[in-house]
Amino acid sequence: MQLSLEKILSIVRAQLRLVVAIFVGTVLIVTTLSLIWPKSYKATASVVIDAKADPVAAAAGGYSEQALASYVTTQADVIASERVAQRVVKAVGLDQDPKMRKAWLKSTDGQGDISIWLADYLIDRKLTVMAGQDAQGRQSNVIDITVKWSDADMAAKLANGFAQSTIETDVMLRDDAAKQYAQWFEQRIRALRADLEAKQKRLSDFQASAGIVATDDKLDVENTRLQELSSQLVAIQTQRQESSSHQKQAIGDVASLPEVLQSSVIGSLKKDLADAESKQQDIAARLGKNHPDYKAIDAQIDGLHKRIQQETAKIVASLGSASQVDARRESEIRDAVERQKQRVLELKHQHDESAVLDADVQAAQRDLDAVSLRLAQSNLESQTPKTNVVQLSVAEPPIKPAAPKIALNILLSIIVGGILGIVTALLLELRTPRVRDGDELAQLCGVPTLALIDWLPPEPQVAAIAAPRTAVI
Repeated sequence: MQLSLEKILSIVRAQLRLVVAIFVGTVLIVTTLSLIWPKSYKATASVVIDAKADPVAAAAGGYSEQALASYVTTQADVIASERVAQRVVKAVGLDQDPKMRKAWLKSTDGQGDISIWLADYLIDRKLTVMAGQDAQGRQSNVIDITVKWSDADMAAKLANGFAQSTIETDVMLRDDAAKQYAQWFEQRIRALRADLEAKQKRLSDFQASAGIVATDDKLDVENTRLQELSSQLVAIQTQRQESSSHQKQAIGDVASLPEVLQSSVIGSLKKDLADAESKQQDIAARLGKNHPDYKAIDAQIDGLHKRIQQETAKIVASLGSASQVDARRESEIRDAVERQKQRVLELKHQHDESAVLDADVQAAQRDLDAVSLRLAQSNLESQTPKTNVVQLSVAEPPIKPAAPKIALNILLSIIVGGILGIVTALLLELRTPRVRDGDELAQLCGVPTLALIDWLPPEPQVAAIAAPRTAVI
C-alpha cells in the first residue's frame, strides 16, 4: 500500500483519538519524570598551561605548536588519572560521606579501598576534561574541568579539587623525575670521572715515555735538520756528478781538463817549456844540434815535459780521489737523511698518538662537564616548587541545575509523542487496511468509479439499519 500525504492525513483523522492519547501520555510521562528526576549540577574549573619554557628545566624558549598540543593532551590525561582522583577524594572528604560509603558497600560488599572505588566512579561518571580551542579552532592551552554532582557546593569543590590536585600532582611528578635524573646523573658523573682520570693517566704515561712535553718543539727541530740534510745531499750529488765527469774526461784528453788548464804550476812549466823550445830553435839555427848548449836545452825541455806530465798525473789522481770522496760523502749523507726521516716519522707517530689520547681526554672532559651541568639543573628542578600548570578560573556553586532540563524535555516529548502517535496509527493501518474513499476502491479493484452516493444521516427510527457511504461500480 502506497502512503501519500492525503492517505496519511486520512489515517490520522480516522485514528485521531489514539494519536492524541499517545501524544498526551508521552508528554505527561516525560514531564513527570523530569519533575521527579534528581537534580544534577555542573561546576567547571579551568587550568592554563604556561607556554613559556621553565627557566630551570629548559633554555630553548617556549613550546612549539605541536609540542604544546601534545603537552596539553598529556595534562588532560593526568587530570583524568586515578592518582589525581584519589587525591581529590581525600581532599574533599568524599570517602567519609555516608551516602557514598553506602553506595560503595552496596556495590562492592565492603571489599577493596573506597578511595579507589570513588576515584573510578568520579572518572567514569562524573568528570569531563576538555581542552579548549581558540577562535581559529586551534588547540589552546586552557583545559576545562567539569564535574557533575547532585549537590551544587560539592560539584564546585570537586572541580576545584581536581584543578588543585592536578597542580600538586604535576609538581610531585616533576620532583620525582628530577630526583631520579639527579641520581642517574650522579652515577654517570662517577663513571665519567673515572674514565677521564684513566685517560689522563694514559696520556701522561705516554708523554713521559716518549719524552713529549706540553711545549714540545722537537718535531720542528728534526724537520729543519731533515731539510738541511736533504739540501746537503743535493749539493754533494751535484759535486759528485761533476767530479765523475772530470774523471771520465781525464781518461781521454787530459790536457783539456779545466783543472789542468787552470793549474798555475802547469802554466808556469808550459811557459818555461815554450821559452826553452824557442831558445833551442835559436841555438839550433846558430850553433847546430850537436852543440853542447843545444843538448843542454834539449835536456831541460825533456825535464819540463816530465814535470808537466807529473803535475797532470797529480791532478788526474786528485780528481779520482775527489770523486771517491764525493761518493763516500753522498752515501753518508744519504744514510743520514734516511735516519732523519725515520726519526721525523717516529716523532710524528708519537705526536699523533699523543694527539689522539689528548682528544680522548678532551672528549671525556666535555662529557663530564655536560653531565655535571645537567645534574645541577636536575637538582634545581627538584627544589623548584612551581609548575607551568596554573588554575585559571575557580568553580563556583551553580545556581541552576544542569539536569534535568524540563523545558527541553517537554519540547522533545511533544515532538516524540506526535511522531509516536502517527507511527502507531500507520502501523495499525498497515496491519488492518481499510478502504476509505472511491479512489482506493477503484485502485484496489482495478475498475473505474462511475458514481458516488453520499452518506446521509439516519432517521431516528431507522438508525439501526443506516448504511454508510458506498460506491457504485
